[in-house]
Amino acid sequence: MRKNSFDKFVVFLLLLATAACKKTGYLSSTVTSNLDSTSVFADSTKAMAFLNNLYTEAGFASDPKRFTSGGVGAGLDAACDEAEGPSLSSSNGYTMFATGTVNPSIVPSDAWSIPYGMIRNANQFLTHLYEIPFNPTLKTETKAEARFLRAWYYFIMLEHYGGIPLIGDSVFTVSTPLHHSRSSFRACVDYITSECDSAAAYLPRTQTGANYGRASAGACLALKSRVLLYAASPLFQNGGFAKGMAGGLDSIVAYPDTDPTRWQTAEDAAQAVMGLGSYSLFYDNIPGEPGYGFMYMFLQRYNGEYIFANMMDPNKYLESFWDVPSRDGAGGPHPYQELVDAFPMSNGLPITDPNSGYDPNNPYQNRDPRLNYTIIHDSSIRPIYNQPAAPVALYLNTNYNPPVGASQDAVFSGTPTGLYIMKMLDTSVTQYGFNASNRCLPLMRYAEILLNYAEARNEVSGPDQYVYDAIDQVRNRAGLRPYELPAGLTQDQMRSAIQLERQIEFAFEGLRYFDVRRWLIAGTTENRLMHGMEVDRGASGTVYKPFAIRQHHFSNAMYLWPLPLSEVAKSPELLQNPLY
Repeated sequence: MRKNSFDKFVVFLLLLATAACKKTGYLSSTVTSNLDSTSVFADSTKAMAFLNNLYTEAGFASDPKRFTSGGVGAGLDAACDEAEGPSLSSSNGYTMFATGTVNPSIVPSDAWSIPYGMIRNANQFLTHLYEIPFNPTLKTETKAEARFLRAWYYFIMLEHYGGIPLIGDSVFTVSTPLHHSRSSFRACVDYITSECDSAAAYLPRTQTGANYGRASAGACLALKSRVLLYAASPLFQNGGFAKGMAGGLDSIVAYPDTDPTRWQTAEDAAQAVMGLGSYSLFYDNIPGEPGYGFMYMFLQRYNGEYIFANMMDPNKYLESFWDVPSRDGAGGPHPYQELVDAFPMSNGLPITDPNSGYDPNNPYQNRDPRLNYTIIHDSSIRPIYNQPAAPVALYLNTNYNPPVGASQDAVFSGTPTGLYIMKMLDTSVTQYGFNASNRCLPLMRYAEILLNYAEARNEVSGPDQYVYDAIDQVRNRAGLRPYELPAGLTQDQMRSAIQLERQIEFAFEGLRYFDVRRWLIAGTTENRLMHGMEVDRGASGTVYKPFAIRQHHFSNAMYLWPLPLSEVAKSPELLQNPLY
């Protein structure tokens, strides 16, 4: 846990905010002078800037560049079964999880240090709130914002580690001892959800205008929905992987018992967000382009689906990282063929179903529209620089007949898998162009609430009409026709359908890594040989050839992150996570 003095911490945060060009609006106001607590909290502008800095790391855990070092890197997508990272270095955080080599001495410490730094800052703000010259209404709302953000950072720690030390309103200084034991999983869940409820009571349902992006009652309730869904999931029942271990770890990393009513609590939490009537799926229908709203939503800074987002200035953040080399993108990480194969046909049937209409010689034809909005594959259409009216097909194949020069975008040249990430890219933006996207990165959106509700209710009541209605809303917006799931699914079949829907809908948004763990299926999804796709074009036609890329390895210890060894060494009371 960090123990910087107040002055150093303030200077660090304010300098950080100045450097963080991706922030915008209310996050753009920064102060860079050396400050102490008196000068900060006696001035309303400086105090607000201090609060605004609490938002600057809200998206770090799901950031596409979370594990970047030395100019290359990836996010949680490359730490699970979504994508191959752009570097094989064993020092990269994502490589450790893909290869099963993670341990307490080398695990990235950001999931520990960043949240505790921000929690300490929230406590500092709350401690001094009484002396800030805000009007009473603003004091009430900013207090609620700080409490929500504190809960947000605690949840990030909870999903990584299980129970962590709850430090209350304490503000640590250089001389403060840091000997704290880990709070129980139950206590952490109760604390986070209680803070969400308390904050929601004093915040508007949504934020608009200059306040768009700030915490709202909707964000509080959406976080509560996510927390309670995770808490009801199999990973956190009956002691988890610490069952039978000495030291009480079974109550720290999970509930020590199993209680099916937790699913009902999770259902109620999702229903509370739906009941606000303030959010909806984003639609923008264009004839001939089914599911277009799914793509266009991510380019809309303001939309009614985003509940909480990582706000950014106009940017090329993703184009510079995910786009193909011919558009000056870094081209990484790169999707696996297994993710491509997970997308069904446009009629909703899996490609393995003999009635689906899948043609292995035209594998991208008549697929779920979200595939083309998520993955750049061979023959994907991409506008080229300065010629938006003349888009071209990207041929990512390796062999031509007659022979021609290999494209810089091709497999084994620009991509190790034959695929690139398309999701959230702005087709009008290139790294070397003048345009920039107005996007911000989603942290919680309404589609998640619908699928949270469907998952929880299915566990409570089975696949009744309410479950069907919730998941069918997401599939309808996606452009599937028919979008309705088959009637008469069993509870197990519906559970699998919901898991698949989350995999497709939230690809590269940072949820997949934790979903497969909380469902206890990572032993399958993260323990297999992953593939790419090579395409040969010859006189006799085009041949699509999957090829092996990397064998992923997973052990049960990896269901949770290990606490960094440096933190355990500081505090003997901190029990390490099971199996490390």
